[in-house]
Amino acid sequence: MSDLIEMPGIGPVLAGRLNDAGITSIEELQKTGLKNAFLRIRTLYPDACLMSLYGLFCAMQGKKRGTLTTKEKADLKAFFYSL
Repeated sequence: MSDLIEMPGIGPVLAGRLNDAGITSIEELQKTGLKNAFLRIRTLYPDACLMSLYGLFCAMQGKKRGTLTTKEKADLKAFFYSL
């Protein structure tokens, strides 16, 4: 599996979905950006949930799951529910 699995917030399922979406490295994830990466996953996996978005955000920010602020959660929820 790619080096994505080493990032906080990304487990084997999310790493696999990122790979399926053509994102196979940390560098590619950073270059793609949070929203575009999630949209690519969501296109392939319509069941991609808010927790996946949280995981991607944590990975890209270098945060552990469970450390999201109330504002970060609100912003991510607003994006998720706008889809």
